[in-house]
Amino acid sequence: MKTQQHTTNFLRKDFLFSVPLPKKTTSIQNNQILDDLPDFKVQVANSDHIFWITEICDVTLSSALARGTGISGRSAESLEEKMKNGEAIIAFASDGKWAGFSFISSWANGRYVSNSGLIVAPEFRHTGLAKLIKRKIFELSRQKYPEASIFSLTTGLAVMKMNHELGFEPVTYSELTKDDVFWDSCKSCANCPILINKERKNCLCTAMLYNPKHSTSKIQ
Repeated sequence: MKTQQHTTNFLRKDFLFSVPLPKKTTSIQNNQILDDLPDFKVQVANSDHIFWITEICDVTLSSALARGTGISGRSAESLEEKMKNGEAIIAFASDGKWAGFSFISSWANGRYVSNSGLIVAPEFRHTGLAKLIKRKIFELSRQKYPEASIFSLTTGLAVMKMNHELGFEPVTYSELTKDDVFWDSCKSCANCPILINKERKNCLCTAMLYNPKHSTSKIQ
């Protein structure tokens, strides 16, 4: 089957990530041998991808309920805006199925950028796709906001490892944006009462920061 093909006009230029697709391999998960892992197309989202927002929101919500921690919700309207502005990454499998998503937001007049909302469809987890999306959302952040400090809040060990590989370092919450709008987005997270009680100085999420003035990206 044909995979969806789209390009995004980025600053009046065609802007399409060239992603080295994962090679099909044999792997072992939970004592089961899995053959022919799918190839993925990982690209900047645009208005053509608005169709997928409902599925993205549903999978994000179900993942949050399953984990019981660490994922704050985003409205469909906000995700639509991200797609239209070229501030999101979307992934598809080789058969055209939606496979994953993430987005960026700028804060404090572009001094900070958050990498948020990383989600992979259940059938494509444990394939290496999350790492591809994480790398591409980081690259998009650096392209659009080269002087900004990039931060991520997560309770997931896998995400922490991916951040570390990109040059992020653990920091205190005091080193993140003070923008109230950003912190208001945490209200839908199950851990928000902890954040409020700690006066936004701490929570269960680990804060990680990439400072372009002090860090060197580890992307090969």
